[in-house]
Amino acid sequence: MVQQYQSPVRVYKHPFALVMMAYERRFPTCPQIPVFVGCEIMLDEESEDGAVRTTERRCKLNVDAPYILKKIIGVDFVYFIQRNVLDRRNNVLEIEAYNESFATRVTVIEKCRYFIHPENSEWTCFEQTASLDIKNFFGFENSMEKLAMKQYAQNIAKGKEIIEYFINEMKEEGITYVPPWKDPQEGSSEEEKKNVVENNELYSDKELCNVDSKLPSNREMQLSSDYIERYLGKLDMMQESKLVQLRHSIEELRGSSVPGYATLLRFLRATEFSVEKAREMLTQSLHWRKKHQIDKLLDEYETPQVVKDYFPGGWHHFDKDERPLYILRLGQMDVKGLLKSIGEDELLLLALHICEEGLHLMEEATTVWGHPVLQWTLLIDLEGLNMRHLWRPGIKALLRIIEIVEANYPETMGRVLIIRAPRCFPILWTLISTFINYQEQGSGGLSEYINQEFIPEFLGGSSETYIMEGGVVPKNLYKVDLEGTSGEHEHSLYHSISLSRGQTHRVFIESDDPGAVLTWDFDVMRHNVIFTVLHKSRNSENGAVAEISELAISGDHEVIVAKELKDNYVKVEPSIVCHDGESIQGTHIMQDTGIYILQWHNQEDQAEFLPSISSHKAQLMYFYETLPSAHYRGSMMSLQSAISGRSEASSSLSR
Repeated sequence: MVQQYQSPVRVYKHPFALVMMAYERRFPTCPQIPVFVGCEIMLDEESEDGAVRTTERRCKLNVDAPYILKKIIGVDFVYFIQRNVLDRRNNVLEIEAYNESFATRVTVIEKCRYFIHPENSEWTCFEQTASLDIKNFFGFENSMEKLAMKQYAQNIAKGKEIIEYFINEMKEEGITYVPPWKDPQEGSSEEEKKNVVENNELYSDKELCNVDSKLPSNREMQLSSDYIERYLGKLDMMQESKLVQLRHSIEELRGSSVPGYATLLRFLRATEFSVEKAREMLTQSLHWRKKHQIDKLLDEYETPQVVKDYFPGGWHHFDKDERPLYILRLGQMDVKGLLKSIGEDELLLLALHICEEGLHLMEEATTVWGHPVLQWTLLIDLEGLNMRHLWRPGIKALLRIIEIVEANYPETMGRVLIIRAPRCFPILWTLISTFINYQEQGSGGLSEYINQEFIPEFLGGSSETYIMEGGVVPKNLYKVDLEGTSGEHEHSLYHSISLSRGQTHRVFIESDDPGAVLTWDFDVMRHNVIFTVLHKSRNSENGAVAEISELAISGDHEVIVAKELKDNYVKVEPSIVCHDGESIQGTHIMQDTGIYILQWHNQEDQAEFLPSISSHKAQLMYFYETLPSAHYRGSMMSLQSAISGRSEASSSLSR
């Protein structure tokens, strides 16, 4: 496999002629590069006008390899041919090197280029590419490849330091200026030389610092090592190379319409610095952004009034790493109410708007704090979380949002802080964790991650927040007809039933998995019903089992008029009266195998003397699911059923 390397542009804040004189001091030997033993000049010629100088050297390198490998290859030194072409007229030095030793087994090609900075004629740029192709090396191809890349990385890391070392050495010798080459036919101007020297002296350290602190104005300028350090953070040699390669690859596909380097780096990190995977992932994301006009979202998005009034989330200062901090009081959020009032697409749009705000805030923080801020922190407060948050359409909407965000905003969320998690949290985490790429977990107090002055008041701090407390979304804000089909997506998940006076509806669930979790969610849309959970073990007599065996196997449901179950069924959850408008969610850990029954009963009203068929018909919509015990064993001791009313008399979700 061919290994390739492409460096970012390295900037020397010195004139080209001065850098060239420092470069020549690296030969014939260079103590700063121990593997470089020496070289001999094979060719050295200039053009008639002195504008172009061509130099060819045969370089001798020490084989820094294990003893056994040296014995196998039978040499202590290897030789490379280096050809330099210095174009003084255009201020460019082109370098090409290739291996002479083992040329039939290994191919090494390196190309380097020094040139004047396109935005500052008093600075010099350096860029480098290399490729390594080991065809056959005595069965040690992999070892040799790793060894060669390691040595190459070490030498590259020293490259800029060596030039700076020789420039400082020249300063100590009193050489601070080297006149640029002039065409002999044009003559030279002493006044021009004087102006160049004076201009060089005008660049103070403060001015150079100010230049670095600004984002580059020319997007066509290639990536520089100084830009990486200031705006992207510390990257190793190969990571820098992959970043440059991805940029060039996207340019070939999209021309000048290329995202910033911070975006490129995020997609590289998401794919473990695979250029091919990052290019594919980023290309799909760019198509997605164009299709849905995401670039206009920050300017054109209008927050729905329901979100303004009932969505308990917002930005709040920053954490100890200067990352923007977003707080979401998930336990106080009416997931069902928000979803029914604004819809799944609008909820997704809200999440995308938050992500776009995060990107903007990270860019601002990078400028303000003077160091790269490439991620933001999410603080999730789970106080109040219960089974109503596991409403199935809500979970499906959440998973869809996570999937889209992961695909289009990778590596933007640096840390998730989860606080005040209740006992039902393991279920929610099991459902969503497979969609989240997290590398490490930790524990500790909130003050370890957020400065005390920014801890919100509702968490015991002193910082005031401008985040809504959430609460139950009133039904009159719903956009769907609760008495009809509540949308095609929900209708496919939920069963709608009507119960006349005295009728009972039962769902039979057969369990062979001790410790599995039975969850249910239903809305009472008309009248009152009594809800009960029952169980019959397999060791009981067969009287009732015969009655429901076919139903249990087929998964059908049963409506019974004035009919009681036979003996040996016991209540495992107390009966509760569910009123018109209430939304009920709950769980039961099925400790024993056997048959479990979810039962709804429309009780006859003894005080009613005038019979009416329609006025006493109860309507409800329900969903249930069995979650395997393997997901939860050891993580929960008990789960409590939760009731959240949707009527005017129900209590708010926030405290």
